Amino acid sequence: MTDDQPSPVGSVGPTRLGPLAAVFLVGGVLGYAVVPLLELASRPAPRIEWPTVGALALIAATLFVLAYSTYRVIHRERGRMDPRRAVALLALAKASSLVGAVVAGGYLGFGVNFVGRLDVELPRERALRALLAAGAGLAIMVAALLLERACRVPADPEE
Repeated sequence: MTDDQPSPVGSVGPTRLGPLAAVFLVGGVLGYAVVPLLELASRPAPRIEWPTVGALALIAATLFVLAYSTYRVIHRERGRMDPRRAVALLALAKASSLVGAVVAGGYLGFGVNFVGRLDVELPRERALRALLAAGAGLAIMVAALLLERACRVPADPEE
């Protein structure tokens, strides 16, 4: 099958960057809107705790490990993988790429609120942790895209 032919019914295409960018922007707008809405309600902006950043980084690391092991089995060793496991990994990859994009955008939008107040400790802490959480969200997205790519079945050399 060539690129100009339509995909067969029931096939899953690769995640496109356009929808990921749109989800990132929506997350950014929502993240940015949190602080003004809370200030309108006379509520303080939430703090981003280190365990949150650590959990996001752990999720990204887990996805990177899954991507590497899947790539190794399917592409390097030319081994077979249980189809249910492959579909589950693909579904995880597709969902995680969207989640990573919205998390990255949301935390980045949230952190932008505090850029003008970096001389004060609490806003500086919020901006730094938001930036780190956004970076972890981007890492989740990248790892998920790598996992998705690792799930591709290589072409049979005998065909």
